Amino acid sequence: MKKIASIGSYLKKIHRGYGNNILSLLSQRGFTDLRISFLEVMLYVCEHNGPTIRDIGIGCNLKKQTMTSHLNELKKRGYLFTEINPKDRREQRVRLTEYGEKFKLNLIESVSELEKTYIDIIGEVELERVNLMLANFYEKLHESSLIS
Repeated sequence: MKKIASIGSYLKKIHRGYGNNILSLLSQRGFTDLRISFLEVMLYVCEHNGPTIRDIGIGCNLKKQTMTSHLNELKKRGYLFTEINPKDRREQRVRLTEYGEKFKLNLIESVSELEKTYIDIIGEVELERVNLMLANFYEKLHESSLIS
């Protein structure tokens, strides 16, 4: 039990530190109105061209209520808008506003800057090894249905 608990603790601390570092870099670029909880949604929307609300929920593993709340808040803050699919009016696509596109460029630069910092600290080979190991760990747990 101790190994699993410490792995979870390390992952949580790394994730929280990563989020805080990205928010700090974005804040320096003028994006001061975001929370860590919004980052995953924004990253997903920035990486996918017009995902559906359902896609975002599945991709971010968020409950419908949480996802809807985040999307509404991000729309209110001017980052996103939704459009109805003309072929299926029940489906809504989430798109970046002009401000959201500006954010996307700054997000890419911030992630790149943070990655360079991580490489300076632990080295490129070690960072790649950690990435591959965590991806493998996730896939095995996902395949066994222990995580979604």
